[in-house]
Amino acid sequence: QVQLVESGGGLVQPGGSLRLSCAASGGTFSSYTVGWFRQAPGKEREFVAAITSTTGSAIAADSVKGRFTISRDNAKSTMYLQMNSLKPENTAVYYCAAGRIRTYYATNQGYYDYWGQGGQVTVSS
Repeated sequence: QVQLVESGGGLVQPGGSLRLSCAASGGTFSSYTVGWFRQAPGKEREFVAAITSTTGSAIAADSVKGRFTISRDNAKSTMYLQMNSLKPENTAVYYCAAGRIRTYYATNQGYYDYWGQGGQVTVSS
């Protein structure tokens, strides 16, 4: 059983940056595709970014490309989401997730087996 613990959320002004971290325990982290999803108030949870276990390829939603960067450190069993040039519409609860998923399915939350507790990111002046 894999456990994921998130940290790094908070309040930031528009244009600012935040880095979310997600530490994994209880499994072979390097064998999992890992991803970030978010849920804004009144909206469904949506895909943000993922990074695969096999090739280390990164995938990102069009809305965050060029501003958000996903990365992983297998030696530390930790994944990150660096968020730059934040906008008020990026306000949401952000969730990390992990699963043994082929690249083709990495944007689909239904294929992820393990989830973090969620962290609030608020972008406001």
